Amino acid sequence: MSTKYGQFCPVAKAMEILGERWTLLIVRELLLGNTRFSDLQRALSQISPSLLTKRLNELVDHELVIKRRLTEQRRTEYHLTASGKELMPIVVSMGEWGMRWARGRMDDDELDVELLMFDLQRRLDDSALPGGRNVLHFAFNGLKNFANWWIVVDCGEKKLCIDSPKGEVDLTLVTDVRTLTEIWAGDTNVSDAKRDGRLLLKGSSILQRSISSWLRGSIFSGIRPAEPAT
Repeated sequence: MSTKYGQFCPVAKAMEILGERWTLLIVRELLLGNTRFSDLQRALSQISPSLLTKRLNELVDHELVIKRRLTEQRRTEYHLTASGKELMPIVVSMGEWGMRWARGRMDDDELDVELLMFDLQRRLDDSALPGGRNVLHFAFNGLKNFANWWIVVDCGEKKLCIDSPKGEVDLTLVTDVRTLTEIWAGDTNVSDAKRDGRLLLKGSSILQRSISSWLRGSIFSGIRPAEPAT
């Protein structure tokens, strides 16, 4: 059962819907265009399928989300209603506030390679890549599981893979999760990571020179942490 605050205050009423664990992060993913259960699970890798189902059903019950069954494609999709879409500026503001005041240094257990790669694939600017098929290989040092990822860009479609795709790799990026997360967050840049030996690029010289154009960071990467109070 959802938390009840016993107050008529609209902030309290909103929190009764949005304050449950994972709920607002699910809304975040829906706002970013994820509609399939499998994509939501991938972007929120720490949530169990049963809890994700429960939270989605709660959002449907509160009419923030509509559930659609696509019979021909044999799958279900989740789409935000008008009230759900109205949360966009709230989520953006929370992200901006979090970048300034809440994040601090990222702990090792917060370095989620699945979320990182999912968002890098989503944010990658394929218009800055050469025409035709491009295969990008991300090799992470220090990981026992999910140490290798591939992003295949072909005919305007971006596909994220954990199994090696067919064909040649155009560019391999060898790094660690913390370094690439710092690049994604805007805490460091590609040039510094290369100079420090934390990022090694192997393959197409064209892709190496243009990497800062197509490897885009978080939508909040331009926001710097606030100065600590003195």
